[in-house]
Amino acid sequence: MTTQAENAKTNNGANILKWGFAVVLLIAATLGNRYAPEAMPQVPAWARIIVLVVAGLLAAGVLLVTTQGKSFLKLLKEAQVEARRVVWPTKDETWQTTLIVLAVVVVMSLVLWGLDTLFGWMISAIIGR
Repeated sequence: MTTQAENAKTNNGANILKWGFAVVLLIAATLGNRYAPEAMPQVPAWARIIVLVVAGLLAAGVLLVTTQGKSFLKLLKEAQVEARRVVWPTKDETWQTTLIVLAVVVVMSLVLWGLDTLFGWMISAIIGR
């Protein structure tokens, strides 16, 4: 029977290997895409794009089975549950809020314009222009 510390150590080692594999896969795909046109000019651009997308998806798949990836998936599920609990505003509430924000923006822009004009006149009077 293994202890929890041994499981964590084994799991940590597996995570490091998975992260390393994902990083190597992404680096290989990037370098391959960079140097493929020079080394193999007959390979079309769409084929390189497909290889990049597949490599990215494989790397994402590998990363999702790490401890951090599983935690991320758990977070996404919890966020989805939380999003279902949100009480969204009605159409009328949305319009009212939008109009209030618009009115505040207009009023504040007029206040700032007025202050800018006032200070401009004051500075002009002080410096004599």
